[in-house]
Amino acid sequence: MTIPVFDEYEPPADCGCAGCAQQRRAAALGLTADGEGHPAAHGARRMLVLATAAGVALGGGAPVAANAAGPAHAPATTGADHDPPTPQGGTSPLYGVPGGTGDAAQTGRPALRNITRAEIIERAKLWVNAKVPYSMERYWSDGYRQDCSGYVSMAWNLGTNEWTGSLAAYGVRITRDELEPGDMLLFHNPDNPTRGSHVTLFGGWTDSSHTYYIAYEQTRPRARRLATPYAYWNNSSRYVPYRFKGVSDGSDDGSGGGSPAVPAYPGKSSFGPGANNAYVTRLGEMLIGRGGKRFYSQGRAPGPRWGEADRLATQAFQRAQGWQGSDADGLPGPETWRLLVTGTGKDIPAAGGDGGGGEGSTGGGEGSTGGGGAASPGASAFPGRGFFRPGQSNAYVDKLGRQLVEKGFGKHYLSGTGPRWTEEDRRNVEAFQRAQGWRGAEADGYPGPQTWRRLFA
Repeated sequence: MTIPVFDEYEPPADCGCAGCAQQRRAAALGLTADGEGHPAAHGARRMLVLATAAGVALGGGAPVAANAAGPAHAPATTGADHDPPTPQGGTSPLYGVPGGTGDAAQTGRPALRNITRAEIIERAKLWVNAKVPYSMERYWSDGYRQDCSGYVSMAWNLGTNEWTGSLAAYGVRITRDELEPGDMLLFHNPDNPTRGSHVTLFGGWTDSSHTYYIAYEQTRPRARRLATPYAYWNNSSRYVPYRFKGVSDGSDDGSGGGSPAVPAYPGKSSFGPGANNAYVTRLGEMLIGRGGKRFYSQGRAPGPRWGEADRLATQAFQRAQGWQGSDADGLPGPETWRLLVTGTGKDIPAAGGDGGGGEGSTGGGEGSTGGGGAASPGASAFPGRGFFRPGQSNAYVDKLGRQLVEKGFGKHYLSGTGPRWTEEDRRNVEAFQRAQGWRGAEADGYPGPQTWRRLFA
């Protein structure tokens, strides 16, 4: 009698069924594949293979049809570039060590840690700046798993690594109109979590029509910050906005904690006559990045001692938001601080349409040799060519990148826009210049007054 061959059935790597997906996830998490480790669907298929082999060996007639038991194998479809399969780990302690450095109890969820929106965004930027690579198996030096849900767990400062199936328990469902920086957009596919499930952090709207927003996310190949159509590139209607239950917008009583490195609002006592601290310096630097350079034009660098330049620049920023009276007194409150640290709100307009300094050069062509020219209402004046060169890092570079993306010229960004000038910025600017019909030196990829005017028109 022929001895039946009993082969272990391995789920195909591209199979989208729930059983195979669960098996692959269990294998990636290091779970055993015996006993209860096998999903039901996989176990059914394994028994089918054994029964088929035994039937052939014992002469029991034709083999059982391949689809006689268990769900059929349907090849997984390939998503768009912005929506790859998103395998992820499950809920686990920090560093993936049971009973280790995570502060969760063995039962229940860890206590929520209060955190401000500014702190959430600052934490999100840490992985973007470090270019943390995507992985559902590895843990970054801070203990969080390097996948999309581990990233949000890190940004929200949770005591565990959560996944898309559990993150909603830490938030409160909100509407699109209620979204603020630090909230999350969550899509969990319960039928097959490895297909489409994803989560991003909302970083603020990029346009007045609220069709694009800045998404902070962990995706292949690495963490990124990218202008993204609401709610996402694919499966847009299935993303749900949530607000973290532990979020705090700060306090104006001076008791707020924080530090210059993680700038939660420090309280009104940190600003005004007599103040001398690192927060004043940080305020001035942010105001310069938002168009307030002219207020510090008499050789005075920002901070740490509070001065009239700080008050005037702050007041100009507040008035740019449409505030009047006591709301624009030149002393930063929680809302002024939030808009500055998150890069949202309106920039300080140029004085009298002045283009600022540095744009009088004739280099770069663009059909113009002069200054800022007739910039359209609401468009900030060209800050000068010196801000857009290798080695430069400032808010103008980030603003340029976001506008390029909004205008449809962001295809060369691999990991989103940012404040540091890169070859990706230059190539996108060059594409925009060529679209204007410019060639040669007029399309060198370095913005001048005309590029700036047309881009922000």
